Amino acid sequence: MRPSAFTSPGRFWRGNLHTHSTLSDGVLSPEEVCRRYRAEGYDFLALTDHFLGCYNFPIADTRPFRGEGFTTILGAELHSGAMENGELWHLLAVGLPDDFAPSNSPDFRPVPDQETASELAQRAVDAGAFVAIAHPQWSGLTLSDARRITAAHAVEIYNHGCAMGCDRPDGFSIADLLLTEGRHLSLIATDDAHFSEPDHFGGWVMLKATENTPAALLAALKRGDFYSTQGPLLHDVILRGDKIIVESSAVTSAIAIGQGTGAKGVHGHSMTKTEIPLARLNNSPWVRVSVIDAAGKRAWSNPLWR
Repeated sequence: MRPSAFTSPGRFWRGNLHTHSTLSDGVLSPEEVCRRYRAEGYDFLALTDHFLGCYNFPIADTRPFRGEGFTTILGAELHSGAMENGELWHLLAVGLPDDFAPSNSPDFRPVPDQETASELAQRAVDAGAFVAIAHPQWSGLTLSDARRITAAHAVEIYNHGCAMGCDRPDGFSIADLLLTEGRHLSLIATDDAHFSEPDHFGGWVMLKATENTPAALLAALKRGDFYSTQGPLLHDVILRGDKIIVESSAVTSAIAIGQGTGAKGVHGHSMTKTEIPLARLNNSPWVRVSVIDAAGKRAWSNPLWR
């Protein structure tokens, strides 16, 4: 048994799914944002400006900035309704149509008579988008909050902008609890780049698709045909009997993680094929893998359901 990223046809493409420009609160133009990601070796980019009235509800038209070896997927960061802490929801929507209807969201403050975040997420999915719960730790998201977003495909488990700007990059706690409740979710790492601080080129997805086109990439995202990384490469993850085998670039740790306290790490030097026994995962119905290289950079698989 293997995650779909390692069984589906095609090759891996490097992409960032969460980015901002001068169309909302970023400091670079959409054209310059795309130029920089392309120059850094990315294969695709989703420019996801804040979909708010104060910014005229932008869905950046990045189609003119596509070119040989580089493409873009239209998207936005959506907002509507209040979380339990009273603050506005943040939902990442990649693959939105450019005529997606605005919500009643004039700015970053909740207002009466808004559609709920759950309704907004469902509307985005119905419009064809890949939807993720954005930066749970930064948002102060509770499990009760997260349970309400039943239409989401994914949880943002690493946000580089939140890592650099406030040391709150994590989404694993919420993601693991939702997985334990039986939610089949994928896990994305992103930049959330605004280019106002060193918030760029720090977390991305490696997405398996037959071609680097918006339609093929979006379909692969929805299927979960990817892994997330800060640099290390995952070449294969194989669940075989009572162990999981991880093939990767050179790492010093490979860890299998399941529900509750279930986890087991194997540590060494320049490991490229690591066997991890699963006895300590307490028969978790799902398993995910994390690897760490000598520089402390990580890569994460999507959950594998047993």
